[in-house]
Amino acid sequence: MNTIQDVAQHAGVSVSTVSNVLNGRTDRMRPETLARVQEAIASLQFRPNTLARHLKTGDTPLLGLLVPSIANPMYGYIAREVETYAQERYGLRVLIGNTYRDKDKEASFFDDLLAQGVRRVLVISSLADEQHLENAARRGMAVVSYDRRATAGADSVVDHVTPDNYEAARMATALLIEQGHKRVAFATMAGMTMSRSAKISGFMDAAVAAGIGQGAQMLEGGQPTEYGDSVVSEVGRLLGARIGRDPQRPTGIVAVNDLMALGLMAGLRDAGLRVPEDVSVVGIDGLFLAALSNPALATVVLPVPDMARAMVERVMDRSSRSPAGCREMVFAPTRVMPGGSVAPPPDAGNSLAQKPRTKGKAQ
Repeated sequence: MNTIQDVAQHAGVSVSTVSNVLNGRTDRMRPETLARVQEAIASLQFRPNTLARHLKTGDTPLLGLLVPSIANPMYGYIAREVETYAQERYGLRVLIGNTYRDKDKEASFFDDLLAQGVRRVLVISSLADEQHLENAARRGMAVVSYDRRATAGADSVVDHVTPDNYEAARMATALLIEQGHKRVAFATMAGMTMSRSAKISGFMDAAVAAGIGQGAQMLEGGQPTEYGDSVVSEVGRLLGARIGRDPQRPTGIVAVNDLMALGLMAGLRDAGLRVPEDVSVVGIDGLFLAALSNPALATVVLPVPDMARAMVERVMDRSSRSPAGCREMVFAPTRVMPGGSVAPPPDAGNSLAQKPRTKGKAQ
């Protein structure tokens, strides 16, 4: 591979002259000298090592993005929007790491990114403890946390961008209540994150405000030690089958996200139940998959493109100023996208609401 020294020798100029051409400092250069250097670059097919140059200056054109797991299409959606905006607006490339919501893995990624000269990192985690994010920021990294609010009263050096998870769950629950459901449930993975906690609060407050708090329940699937985002649809499917065996099952369910909702719908079908005739299901995310399910999933749409742009702008802003003045940006859900997965609850006397159907029997 040709080097800058090879170009200089080919053009008969100094290395500093070639460097001036590569960096656009040609205003005082003689036209014939510039032409020789440009011809040498083209002839040798020289490509400057931009990463090495940025490492030397301590500012690489890279943006770190840490996600729980790209297996969850929501994080793929966010990653695409972040990458598109970062590239088009700032010329940045995105490095993605899967952390599985493990604090030690997140901290290890920070060490690796810092060693590679990456100074800007977006983190999707929602863990209660963000001390490792604070430590990274104090080591000179610009860090933006997604999907949780800032800790009240904390002297943070980390910015936060998040959807209003409380409001999203409240809106999803209100959709069921408007249809007349009184036995409602919130379905989630075992274990707790800040975003899940906010959604549960929104669900319960909506139920209490409607006077059906006593009929509201929490449904958890999976093991507390099991990582959720990569298996959430299968956990939802198993949870749906379990709900189908319960004679006192809820008539309306709010799922923690769209992937859980789609799994629930599959599990309810496995149990011989119909969505929405027997059980209504609402998701939270607004994934394109919602419109492809049968029936189409009703879901609360989150403003992902707007949040992605905000994350990139905040991390760029933080990388160019002192750590003071952290911000929290909370984005309201865009809308409730209606779907065929929600209908009024079955009649209380309907036997279909009391036991699952037997597969293969005439309906």
